[in-house]
Amino acid sequence: MEISAKLVKELRDKTGAGMMDCKRALIETAGNVEAATEYLRKKGLMDAAKKSSRIAADGLVAVSVSDDQKSASIVEVNSETDFVARNEKFQDIVSGIASIARQYDFIDQVLGAKFPKSDKTVREEVDLLISIVGENMNLRRCKRIVTRNGIVSAYIHGAIKPGMGRIGVLVNIESDGESRSNQIEEIGKKIAMHIAAANPSYLCSKCVPQEIIDKERDIVMAQAKDSGKPDNIAEKMAEGRVKKFFEENVLLDQIFVIDGKTKVSDFVENFNKEHGVKLSISSFVKFVLGEGIEKRESSFAEEVRSFIA
Repeated sequence: MEISAKLVKELRDKTGAGMMDCKRALIETAGNVEAATEYLRKKGLMDAAKKSSRIAADGLVAVSVSDDQKSASIVEVNSETDFVARNEKFQDIVSGIASIARQYDFIDQVLGAKFPKSDKTVREEVDLLISIVGENMNLRRCKRIVTRNGIVSAYIHGAIKPGMGRIGVLVNIESDGESRSNQIEEIGKKIAMHIAAANPSYLCSKCVPQEIIDKERDIVMAQAKDSGKPDNIAEKMAEGRVKKFFEENVLLDQIFVIDGKTKVSDFVENFNKEHGVKLSISSFVKFVLGEGIEKRESSFAEEVRSFIA
């Protein structure tokens, strides 16, 4: 059967698949566009399994905040290259996943949920897109924050599109109920920007696991004793090291990056006094794209072969 260019274009516009893939699908389905669309979907599911072993360390981090700012989510969706991360279809998928993630706590729940304005699940939409662009993709992680008496502020650093980029932050600012939303939003945005820049690991010193503190102390104590320092000096050195660890890794103990001199805890306290409110930071989450993923080094020829395979 001869397949017209007009029919190929119709299928391509509908699915976004490559021209040759569309033509092949139409040949296999005797020119039936709906059947060809299903053919591409099934092919995508097969291709997704084939490509799943490829390392996907690029992509996008995205945030989604409800209209009342009482709930928000942050997701990391990976692709193999930055080129795909700038693809509009990929960005639409990421945006949809972020909005769905406001309702769930676990990745499997998000993947099994219905994608907005589609009869497919999130997992099926991702698999179909894999067949279209030819790269491995995956929802690597997601997190949501829900608040009652405050708001959740979001910040994307270096956004390539509203709500998505390479670094994302959510921060929950709790209120006493008397604060105006614009006041909470003002401090929330500043704290979120600080978190993006300063990269704290813990909210407060009490949040740091004791084994982490003990490890820092033990390292300094061993170094001090090896250099011949007496026990009382070694103990002071260890206390100093723990204090420095808190200043570097605990949000409330860090120096606020916006003014470069005030501790974050003092900044919040001063804000409360100035505005006659009582706000506090109750939680935060930060995602950095590709963080912790070991990227495999490969030659250009190997990269080309991987896309053909």
